[in-house]
Amino acid sequence: MLKGNVIVITGGAGLIGQEFVKTVIENGGIAIISDINKNTGNQVKERLSKELGTENIDFVKLDITSKKSLQECISYLNYKYKRIDALVNNAYPRNKNYGKHFFDVEYEDFVENLGLNLGGYFKASQEFAKYFKEQGSGNIVNISSIYGVIAPKFEIYDETKMTVPIEYAAIKSGLIHMTKYMAKYFKGMNIRVNTLSPGGILDNQADSFLKNYKDNCLSKGMLSKQDLQGTLVYLLSDMSRYVNGQNIVVDDGFCL
Repeated sequence: MLKGNVIVITGGAGLIGQEFVKTVIENGGIAIISDINKNTGNQVKERLSKELGTENIDFVKLDITSKKSLQECISYLNYKYKRIDALVNNAYPRNKNYGKHFFDVEYEDFVENLGLNLGGYFKASQEFAKYFKEQGSGNIVNISSIYGVIAPKFEIYDETKMTVPIEYAAIKSGLIHMTKYMAKYFKGMNIRVNTLSPGGILDNQADSFLKNYKDNCLSKGMLSKQDLQGTLVYLLSDMSRYVNGQNIVVDDGFCL
């Protein structure tokens, strides 16, 4: 499905990012782990290369908020592979104060986190889109969330220390509309832009939360990382050639 395609995955050393790397490799593509942490990124590259028995995993240190870092990444990949087929915007930068409840969020932190995350997605998309325009083709997949689509169901977090940060809701909803904006702006450039919005992903959450979450779903409840594979491959492949500016929700009916 992705034979020979060079696909850049920002935050590729993270929980979901690693699964995306595996998905690209399993479908014949070349996966580029781009992550701000050089040591972790290289460790993940070595481990996954050995696990999957492939030489088609590369690592590039990348800060998605830095124009210089993005340009160096693109130059390296163009020099080595002579092409870049797709960008998966998956990184999730945030500051040390991220994750507080609404009344505890400082304005400065709110602004910084939107700049790091949504601003980083904008900057990465802008720089890669310049390359795609010159190349004559390109594909951007933005990773949003169910909470970019609907208001949080705060009741499922009762009796836990978890919440949905206001920054998260603002970032993820803004990203969905930014996808539409870019898709339309790139008209005639042969650059597609779509969004994948997952539901909750299993990551050692409390049992009480898992039960509350599942009560809002139709069958499984919280998803495993692997449940996003098919949709990602679809959006990266020619099967979705004329799908543009769309948001695909994978959430076991949580948003209904």
